[in-house]
Amino acid sequence: MRLTTFSDYALRSLIFVGVAPGPLVTIGQIAEAYGISRNHLMKVVHQLGRLGYLETVRGKGGGLRLARLPADIRVGQVLRETERDSSLLECFEPGGHCAILPACTLRGALAEAEEAFFAHMDCYTLADLIRPRCDLAALLRLQVPADAA
Repeated sequence: MRLTTFSDYALRSLIFVGVAPGPLVTIGQIAEAYGISRNHLMKVVHQLGRLGYLETVRGKGGGLRLARLPADIRVGQVLRETERDSSLLECFEPGGHCAILPACTLRGALAEAEEAFFAHMDCYTLADLIRPRCDLAALLRLQVPADAA
């Protein structure tokens, strides 16, 4: 299984916001830290806001912050919600076609494997992903107070 760039950016954004020491961060800060497209990131952040993972503050001095505690954000759920348009095979897509579809067991096996992947990822929260906070902050060039580690 390969995750979409959208899911990758979603997880990276949540990690950045979870590690950042200030009350708010900007899309520009996230894009610069990871060297990724600001425009694509705007779509990702908008969706994370709609899904209730991020809170956006508009206006001068605005930015982003987590809308939930890191321990309340399950990685598997984030992936389910950001990978929903991704299909493992053509036959998973609405209107997808395959000559052997009526007798195929591969589709069921792959669906089970995909759900097992998401279930395993549900064992992890954003709190788990940001646990090496000082190391992550250093790599992202963020200044985290020593008492916040």
